[in-house]
Amino acid sequence: MRFIKNLFIGYRAYIKAFRLIIDYKLYFYIIFPAILMLGIYQVGFMIHLHEPKATATSMNGIIWYLIKLMAEILIATTLMRFAKYLVVILLSPLFSKISEKVEFILTGNRYRFNFNQLVNDVKRGFRIGIRNMMWEVFFFTVVFLVGTVGWGDFALSPVRHILFFISFYYYGFSFMDYIHERLKMNLHESIRLARENRGIALSIGSVYSVMIWNFIDLSTLFDWSSFGADPWQFIFTFLTNLGLWFCASFAPIWSIVAATIAMHDLLDLTTTQKNEFAENTMD
Repeated sequence: MRFIKNLFIGYRAYIKAFRLIIDYKLYFYIIFPAILMLGIYQVGFMIHLHEPKATATSMNGIIWYLIKLMAEILIATTLMRFAKYLVVILLSPLFSKISEKVEFILTGNRYRFNFNQLVNDVKRGFRIGIRNMMWEVFFFTVVFLVGTVGWGDFALSPVRHILFFISFYYYGFSFMDYIHERLKMNLHESIRLARENRGIALSIGSVYSVMIWNFIDLSTLFDWSSFGADPWQFIFTFLTNLGLWFCASFAPIWSIVAATIAMHDLLDLTTTQKNEFAENTMD
């Protein structure tokens, strides 16, 4: 029952978050993830399409060619497969600030700016992102092996669907941790609270994950060569990918606002003890 209740808390928080974003004009923040994701997708796509030429004739040349090829594959895979985590990691200062602003709107609690705290937020966001990414890779490996051995073809195995829920949980946890940090929780305490409220983590992470899915073809936004051949098809494709890019850019802002609202509904941040940077009066 607690799990189901927390699921409803998380999804209901998204409805509240949308209204809050509109009322307080927080939608202007989407410009930051929009630019960042454009860069991530574009770089990853370019590396993915690049084909190194095998011109080596010696053994050392062949070895260096293979090393370079593997490095490009690794970078491209990281940028395109884990773009969602890169957004959370690289924009951690922005998400922390937005979460503080939302908490102030909800409770009146205000946090003074402190550069050392900002650095700590960045470090913690990086640690959480890398940790969650590594755990997802671990579970992917386990599920992949089980699916391949048990069914012969991983694409046909039903266990592969478990990966969706695993990723939902870790994405949601990443957004919840911004509130945990302000509650002076260390990493272990944050992990325990997220586990105790898996429903909130899953609901927050599921919306974020679906909206930022890697099926956007950003090349259509810049390559107009096919416009003359079939303009209506080009316009349809262009608008579709533009809309998907907008959704992907809006997703992290919507998710951090929803996560803050959900944790307030769960814990009542008005009465919860805050860290030494908090004060309950406006400047």
